[in-house]
Amino acid sequence: MIISKMKIFLLSLVSLICFSAFGQKQIVFQSKNLPKPDTTWVFTPKKISNGQKFPAVILLHGWSGNYKQWNNIMDAQKYADEYGYVLICPDGLFDSWYLNSPVMPQNQYESFFFDELLPKMKTDYPIDSNHVFITGLSMGGHGALWLFLKHPEMFKSAGSTSGGINLRDAYGKYGASALLGNPAKDSEIWDKYAVAGNIDKLAGTNKEIIFDCGADDFFYQSNNKLKQKCDSLKIQATYISQPGAHNAAYWKKSIKQQFEFFQKQISKPKTP
Repeated sequence: MIISKMKIFLLSLVSLICFSAFGQKQIVFQSKNLPKPDTTWVFTPKKISNGQKFPAVILLHGWSGNYKQWNNIMDAQKYADEYGYVLICPDGLFDSWYLNSPVMPQNQYESFFFDELLPKMKTDYPIDSNHVFITGLSMGGHGALWLFLKHPEMFKSAGSTSGGINLRDAYGKYGASALLGNPAKDSEIWDKYAVAGNIDKLAGTNKEIIFDCGADDFFYQSNNKLKQKCDSLKIQATYISQPGAHNAAYWKKSIKQQFEFFQKQISKPKTP
């Protein structure tokens, strides 16, 4: 009887250790592609069983933010538990714009993301590779759609909220000019590295995206134009134009809309 109770206690202890291990974890990457270490905060559902795979949502923060920004807005653990997703919040290093700089060899965020971050997440966590989503706010909204456009086969879908999807809107500020080599505002390089200039890559595919912007946001007109371009190219894009500004109160509302969109995508068959 004593031995049986001891076995039960030990099994319970092991279960508790495994349970706590799949709550939250911060991982620090030392990468040759980045100028400094990158901290990524991962949230997993508290209820997890062996062999179970989960959809994943990668959340990219905005300019001047860090890996903590999304959790401060939405309570990431609550979302992980409610939806049954793995949530991944990497650090965008203040103003990386999540791209490979053509003039700064130490700022190659896109390479870091696809060569290091994403593979490690898929190796270390029970992620369903057929249901990986990516979204972000402001600079992160651009980053999410940018990375999605570069490798759409790696994702089920993507989103953006209050996204700075036309880099010309960031001319002379937000670190974008320096990343691109301080080009003139009319330089073609702004289109080369912007979502707005590359959205046509989704034309003719079955990939779906969602993006939104508040009517009082300084990126509002550019997002409206992006929707018009998507319509002209017959790209499957859900666009939500609604009241709101460029702030946390708006993103707390909009991220819920994006998760509901992703949830509907899970029930759809895999697209090439």
